[in-house]
Amino acid sequence: MPIPSIIPKPITEYDLRLLRIFTSVVEHGGFAAAEKALGITRSTISVHMSNLETRMKLKLCLRGRGGFSLTEDGQLVYRAVISLFDSLNDFSLLVASLGKELSGELVILCADQLDKVKQSKLAQVIENVATSSPNLHIVLDGDSIENIEKMLLKDKAHIAIFPGYQQVEGLNYVPLSSEPIFLCCAKKHPFFDRVDSQINDHDLATAAAIHPGIDIDPDGRQQLQQLNLSARAYQFDTRKAMILSGRYIGYLPQSYIQQELNKGEVRLIHPSSRTYQFNLSLVNKKNPRESNKVELLRNAFASAFSLSL
Repeated sequence: MPIPSIIPKPITEYDLRLLRIFTSVVEHGGFAAAEKALGITRSTISVHMSNLETRMKLKLCLRGRGGFSLTEDGQLVYRAVISLFDSLNDFSLLVASLGKELSGELVILCADQLDKVKQSKLAQVIENVATSSPNLHIVLDGDSIENIEKMLLKDKAHIAIFPGYQQVEGLNYVPLSSEPIFLCCAKKHPFFDRVDSQINDHDLATAAAIHPGIDIDPDGRQQLQQLNLSARAYQFDTRKAMILSGRYIGYLPQSYIQQELNKGEVRLIHPSSRTYQFNLSLVNKKNPRESNKVELLRNAFASAFSLSL
């Protein structure tokens, strides 16, 4: 049932302030949890919420021994407020896009650590973007693949780098790089001093192994199914630490363990057969809200990584 328009029109700046406090309280799960985020005391939050309920003539939330919860009206209002703020944000982005110079945030996300070669190429991307659009505030950060996919689809990020084995509808994937990934163990592991001919399939199937924690290509999945997957580590640095403990075998790209290989601290196991390709993709939303920023990034990546878009 649609919510009747009770707040006096037009909506005032004070109304928007109260609604922002309301959304923060909801998203933090109560008055106490929202104190730090809002920078105001619990009693002040309570006053603002009472004012909002009075102005709307609605009971929005329940608070007491049972904890904080929204009423049915409160749930409807919260969804409507989120839609309102999204519309305001869309307006701001539209106005910003009409100017000759791009401005605002430009968000690039990575799910994996990048080796030195990719870091150097990413640095070229940043340099080109910063030179051509100096008014942009560039944000470069890391997150899980699941969170990155959500942020791209919600236009909270512009472009991302992560494995594209499982492609999501609504996102565009361009192959960025591909390198072999190998099964390996550390010097402390019992396999280290054995030659490959002394490590058979049964040995590998009983040794504690690390699962990468994500869906990978079919060849990689088949190899993982033959191992005793008793641990999990997605990030390469954490996986390397587990391998260096000497308690696990696991897969890593050679570029991430080359230094350890040179020092004799790590060795590859059956490198001709226990290997699969690790593929990274450049990913963006198919119909992004800020298409000009995404296009700027795509062109910069194409130049630095020699891509054909």
